[in-house]
Amino acid sequence: MSNKKSIRFFNDREVRAVWDDEHSKWYFSATDVVRAINDEPDYTKSRNYWKYLKGKLGKEGIQLVSDTNHFKFEAPDGKMRKADVLDAEGVQLLAKNYPNNRASAFLDWFTYSDNTIDGQSRKKAYDLFESGLLKSLKPGSIKCLQQIHAYLFGGLYDFAGQIRTKNISKGGFAFANALHFPAILSDIENMPETTFDEIVSKYVEMNVAHPFMEGNGRSTRIWLDLIFKHSLKKCVDWSKINKNDYLQAMEKSPVDDSEIRVLLRNALTDRINDREMFMKGIDYSYYYEQEE
Repeated sequence: MSNKKSIRFFNDREVRAVWDDEHSKWYFSATDVVRAINDEPDYTKSRNYWKYLKGKLGKEGIQLVSDTNHFKFEAPDGKMRKADVLDAEGVQLLAKNYPNNRASAFLDWFTYSDNTIDGQSRKKAYDLFESGLLKSLKPGSIKCLQQIHAYLFGGLYDFAGQIRTKNISKGGFAFANALHFPAILSDIENMPETTFDEIVSKYVEMNVAHPFMEGNGRSTRIWLDLIFKHSLKKCVDWSKINKNDYLQAMEKSPVDDSEIRVLLRNALTDRINDREMFMKGIDYSYYYEQEE
């Protein structure tokens, strides 16, 4: 079984997937798909509804389940259990035949989410692990951050990897003035990064700088993990950090970075060479950027 896994998010509900090397495609948890469509917090109710729906559609001659039974997903009790899975065609077939047309929004999201700039960039981010690029970069440097950004957004933005020359703001907060970037970015690059507190301070300052027109958060979180790996032999398990908690903590961080420190410290792991940890980190990083 391949350990290449992915998590997509629809209305803050996880839709987990496993990559099958033999067939070169993703298989999605059928229970997760139902749970997302119904916006159902209860896993057991979603699993039971999937069983009912599978039987109902089966009687109508609509066979949904992919011809494979070797994929496992983590159950609420923490154990890995075999689960019904659907390939992309199966997910779309289920959505199109869902009762009461409740799946129309989900179908739109599922069909188009991978064709967006974020979707295409996320695929590039997955490739980073095998590309060898991360091993060649100097952690904590501006050039390192630029190369990460260029890899994620090359061919998608004409400014990929380029430091912005225009001023930008978000939610009333003005990021660093682009005119002062030579001095600002040099100062950030030279900040120490030998302890956890020093690394977080450097991360917060880079977030305030926001050196790119778009894609700062996704690039900088990978940059942060490289620093942690190099200096502390740790990385962040981003799945342990709630989206809203993270966004609120980062919003406060320019004047009070205590909350982001707590969130990051509690999420540190020593699984720095774990492919699945990296992939999961990418999924959550892109999830943080999804508009509500």
